[in-house]
Amino acid sequence: MRRHIKIYDTTLRDGTQGEGVSFSMEDKVRIATRLDALGVHYIEGGWPGSNPKDLRFFRRMQDVPLKNARLAAFSMTRRAGGSAESDPNMKAVLEAGAPVATIVGKSWDFHVTHALETTLHENVSMIGDTISWLKPRVEEVLFDAEHFFDGFRANRDYALATLAAADAGGARWLVLCDTNGGTLPGDLAEIVREVQRHVRAPLGIHVHNDAECAVANSLAAVREGVDHVQGTINGFGERCGNANLVSIIPTLMLKLGLDCIPEPNLRELRELSRFTSELANRKPWSAQPYVGDSAFAHKGGMHVSAVLKHPQTYEHIAPEAVGNHRRVLVSELSGKSNVLYKAREYGIDLDKETPDSRRILDQLKALEDQGFQFEGAEASFELLMERALGRHRPYFELEAYRVIVEEQNGRGEPVAEATVRVKVKGMLEHTAASGNGPVNALDQALRKALVEFYPSLAEMKLLDYKVRILDESMGTAARTRVLITSGDGDETWGTVGVAENIIEASWHALVDSIEYKLRADERRSGRGSS
Repeated sequence: MRRHIKIYDTTLRDGTQGEGVSFSMEDKVRIATRLDALGVHYIEGGWPGSNPKDLRFFRRMQDVPLKNARLAAFSMTRRAGGSAESDPNMKAVLEAGAPVATIVGKSWDFHVTHALETTLHENVSMIGDTISWLKPRVEEVLFDAEHFFDGFRANRDYALATLAAADAGGARWLVLCDTNGGTLPGDLAEIVREVQRHVRAPLGIHVHNDAECAVANSLAAVREGVDHVQGTINGFGERCGNANLVSIIPTLMLKLGLDCIPEPNLRELRELSRFTSELANRKPWSAQPYVGDSAFAHKGGMHVSAVLKHPQTYEHIAPEAVGNHRRVLVSELSGKSNVLYKAREYGIDLDKETPDSRRILDQLKALEDQGFQFEGAEASFELLMERALGRHRPYFELEAYRVIVEEQNGRGEPVAEATVRVKVKGMLEHTAASGNGPVNALDQALRKALVEFYPSLAEMKLLDYKVRILDESMGTAARTRVLITSGDGDETWGTVGVAENIIEASWHALVDSIEYKLRADERRSGRGSS
């Protein structure tokens, strides 16, 4: 029978200590529900004794049934010189109503004397008293041995004494914490082996990422027999973060052959990662292992050619296993394989042996030599292929455009106004619009001219706008690359324009964005393009 690793998620408590990470109470409820659906074993909901929001969360969760996970309330040991029975933190833990209590206690003598400012003996008593008092009052008690690895190196016998006190008090798991995140995997494994010679209670691991070793340290502990792993979704946490469960879970299952969450649920990992980032108001990390947009993105022509023959040549797992997908990027490094792959994505029938693929590739490389970049502008690349194949039909023709930015007497914000003359279906349209900048004004004027002919443009929005100067030595005469991201509620796409004039570059990107939208509408309606 395979080993089963218990996953303890602390995104809602330790994860929220990360800079810029904050969840409302309802956010926490939604994340807890998703974590439960994923199949984690423990969800640490917060510290009910530290703030009213966490206590409200635990009360709210009493009406939310969990199918897989057990809810844990976090707290510290009783105060020095006091009793567990009268300690307000203990009362808050019981009031939270969670079946699991996780108690953090000091295991580094330096912290006991300098942070708690109490005696080593009193700290050991605080650990034992707290856990033994909670033991009959909750279903399960865990002990987080804070700063354990630093403490073990400084005073081995004392660090072990704190574990012994927790074990005697009835803790279900003794969790070894690398709180400062500076321990290396080899040293951690050696200390875990030594601890196992003195402690029979089941061990857990909780590590931070200050030396970029949190995932590696968690896996090293598992290899040494630790069956309980703590971490957060996307590695959120204080300073450099916590161990990233989004990397740990698939590695345990797909690399080490261990059980943790139900195997079918592994395919939900990418969606959960992005969902959590969204609620944290953070942009998903594109290069995140396993689930990031770039995790299975291939750019070099030789790589793409090999992947199309045998995916395992450049992919360590099947991307679908974690809910991700393969992406082929197009750039000056591309070969015919990239072009053929992208053509299939867009429903374009292209044969490797025909001159068409070489013509597209040559145009691609020529444009990138001028400063175009299609990695984030796949809509422009699709239109490039259509034009190279002679299949492109413009939806409108430009007659002229003009943009004016006026500042009146240096008072208030400058006013931007654009006028556009375009020919649409044989009719000349002349429109004007203002905006909060020249590009916004140009976008408004162009869509104003077209929306009567193409009503679906009303649902299209410009989501992002990026500008990059390509040759800084040229100063204001440098070529400019504009990347625009647009969306319509169903799809998001990127387009690119390059010119020495930022307005002209923006115009080209805007035109591509609108043409892609209209072409996509035709595809959806089944009319196709001529």
